[in-house]
Formats: sequence, C-alpha cells, structure tokens
Amino acid sequence: MTKRIAMVGAGALGGYVGGWLAHGGHDVTLIDMWPENIEAIRSRGLEFDGLSEAEKITVKSAKTMHLTEVQSLAKQAPIDIAFVSVKSYDTEWATTLIKPYLAAGGFVVSLQNCLNEEKIAAIVGWGKTLGVVASVISVELYEPGRIRRMAPKGGEQHTVFRVGEVHGIVTPRVEQLVGMLAQIDSSKPTTNLWGERWSKLCQNGMANGVAAATGMSGKALDAHAAIRRFSIKLGGEAVRVGQALGYQLVKLGKMEPERLALASEGNADALAEIEQIMHARASANPRADIQRPSMAQDMRKGRRTEIALMNGYIVEKGKLVGIATPAHEKITDVVTRVERGELKPGAELLAE
Repeated sequence: MTKRIAMVGAGALGGYVGGWLAHGGHDVTLIDMWPENIEAIRSRGLEFDGLSEAEKITVKSAKTMHLTEVQSLAKQAPIDIAFVSVKSYDTEWATTLIKPYLAAGGFVVSLQNCLNEEKIAAIVGWGKTLGVVASVISVELYEPGRIRRMAPKGGEQHTVFRVGEVHGIVTPRVEQLVGMLAQIDSSKPTTNLWGERWSKLCQNGMANGVAAATGMSGKALDAHAAIRRFSIKLGGEAVRVGQALGYQLVKLGKMEPERLALASEGNADALAEIEQIMHARASANPRADIQRPSMAQDMRKGRRTEIALMNGYIVEKGKLVGIATPAHEKITDVVTRVERGELKPGAELLAE
C-alpha cells in the first residue's frame, strides 16, 4: 500500500526531500508555516535547481497545506510517515501538531540539524521516533517555492542520508526509508544514530555559527587563515565532548574526528592535514563562493538562528562531562549579539 507522508516544515531540507519524494511517485503533503511558500508551490510548483541538468525540475505533484489547514487531515486517511523538518526550536510544537493524525503504526522522523529525537519521543513515544541525518546536502530555499542544492550529489563518494532507530536495530521501517531516500541521493541504514548525529553536530558547529557571525561564504571561511583555525578549534572541542559522552563518532566529511581534535590542540601534522582537507573542499565545490550554511541563511533572512541548540548545546554538554568549550562559548555569544543587532557581522568578530 502507498504510504501517506507528511513533511512538517517545507523549507530548504523538508521541501527538497518532500518534493523529490513526490516526484518519485509518493503521496506527499507539504505543510509549512510560511504562507508565501505554500502559495508559490500551489501556483507554479516546487522548483529545484542543482549542479546537474537532471536536478533542475519543477514538481507539481506534492500536496500542500498551510498550518491553518492541518485540521482537515482529520477527514483524510491517517499519516504513515511524518517527517519533522523544522528548526530545532520548533520541534515540540511541530510534533504535537502532527501527532493526532498519525496512523496506528505511523511514526515521526527527525529530518533536522541538532539532536531532537528525545524531544519528539517525549511527545509520541520512543517506539514512534526515528532519525535521518542528512550529511553535506547543502540546500537553500532562496525564494518561495524555489530550492537550490549548492553541493554535488553524494553518489558512491559520500552517503548523504543515514537512517536509524534510536535503539540501533535495522528494522523494516528503516530499510523502507532507506529505499525511499535512495531515490533522491545515496542512503544507508545506521546502527549508530547518536554517533552520526553528534558527528553532524560537530560539522555544523564548525561552520554554521561562523558564517552567521561573519556573513562570509563557505569558500571565504576556509580561505581565511584565522577564521579557519577558529573553526578547527570549534570542531576539536565538539569532538572531545562527544567522545566524553561516549558517542562513536564517524568521519566529518573527509576529516577523522581524532585528527580534527589533535589539530585543534596544536598537533602540527594533524593541523596541516585538516587544513588541506578544508582547502580542497572549498575548491571542489563550484558554488562554494555563494554557498552559506543554514544559520547564515537565517541571519540574512532576519530569522531566529539555532545557535543555542547547536553551539550552545555543545557548551551545555561540555559542562556536563567537564570539557572546556571556550570557542563554542565565544561563537554562541557573538551570534546571539549579531542576531539582536548589537554587533554587525564581520570577520573581525572572530579573527582574534
């Protein structure tokens, strides 16, 4: 039977995944809190752009709903799979919103940055909670109803979607999700959801807040020596906290977690290795000069950032396990002040 899918949050990632699933023939309803976005999709379809011609399509098969229309789901068949793809600070209300419309065997999937599975489980139960880590996907909702991918597809070189149960067992529903997402990009089951999540948090913690604080593109960040070293400090601190928490960390792109931590602590060989990887990464992406992480996109749009739930979360967990995180404390403070209008974005905020 065809599964009914709801995307609670049809922004960059939710819109991208939901749109491509609809294009693949799945029954998808996009639910979003931005009225202009839903109206644009209804009027002209969901337009995709990417680095290949095959990625430049318009999807008109996805159903749409404003938040005010969600109550009409009560008159429809229940939802089998609900992807929560909102900002982390909106997780609880978004999960509560969709809970009444889940099928008896339905479940909720966190398709987000940060670690939100516990919040979702508190509302629907652990047995109805799964996670999908989207690694190095780099999508941007740059206009209502228009999403572009700023990084090449992973293919055989890099697995983008990592799907897991919170208990680590590869279940039939995990395999089902892997198959669905494989229609979009490379996908695999993981028995290490928490390690994957923390590793993605390390990556996000290195770039998101830094881009938001400086206004710089990914390429410019990697090219700026002082900012690059600061990002490495952020990565190393996050790795050490994750290790102390007992997570089994995976590679951060092409960076080995332990090498990143050593680089942040002054190991010359490790530092040279990590900096070389960062330089190569910027050079390999043809859109690196305009690509910006999600938090920098939020800053430019005047939206609330996830800084407290990303770098601030690392600070909180660092205190729990006795690991100092001065770089994360710094970036959390700076981004918060930029967000409030107390500081203007610029490299000088972090270059010291």
